[in-house]
Amino acid sequence: MTIKTMQELEELRKVGRVVSQTIQLMMEAVEDGMTTAELDLIGRKNIENHGARSAPELAYNFPGATCISVNEEVAHGLPGARVINRGDLINIDVSCELNGFFADSGASFAFGDVDPVLHALMNTTKKSLKESIKKCRPGKRFNLIGQTIEDHARRGGFSVIENLGSHGVGRALHEQPEFIAGFYDPKDRRTMHEGQVFTIEPFISTGARQAIEQADTWTLATSPKFRTAQYEHTIVVTKNSPIVITANPHY
Repeated sequence: MTIKTMQELEELRKVGRVVSQTIQLMMEAVEDGMTTAELDLIGRKNIENHGARSAPELAYNFPGATCISVNEEVAHGLPGARVINRGDLINIDVSCELNGFFADSGASFAFGDVDPVLHALMNTTKKSLKESIKKCRPGKRFNLIGQTIEDHARRGGFSVIENLGSHGVGRALHEQPEFIAGFYDPKDRRTMHEGQVFTIEPFISTGARQAIEQADTWTLATSPKFRTAQYEHTIVVTKNSPIVITANPHY
């Protein structure tokens, strides 16, 4: 999507606030022994209370309102009977539709005490997202995003999940520009333009490079020995600083 009017921008901001608030609410609601299905229900209620709809349900008939990935699960975690325990690394990914506009965001967090390596992983991933956003200006190449993410991962001693990336959003959950790699791709010569709407979502791991589809046909995961962090925002490119539609002070 390319924003053309202030009204479009405001509508995008509205759905962005629902997404951001839902993630925050779910993060704060996590309890020891809770199932991911119970956590998903909390997210669903908040989405529906705002008159919004779950975008993955709407677009892909996803069997849940939100995506909740735990430990070795990287993305698209299917809410269900999995129990959340202290020491888990949890990722919540929420995307919503409101009045015909879509926004998408996600955040990883540790529930209880975890290995210091995971805190370093999360901090590296957060920083790569923030620095990638700063690179977004009209005329800049999309591969700057992947280059920035990959540079941060390498400096931290981590790897990038190469088969997951960022994407266009706005009037649909996934639209042009399609797959924006989280690593430097010299062949990608696409450039950004003013008003363009897309996500930035680095997936940085303790060693994995691929996320594999699981038996439920939705969840993408690595070997249990690895952990992966993801943070995601929906942004709008402007002449000045990019606008972060799903801004949240906690991630």
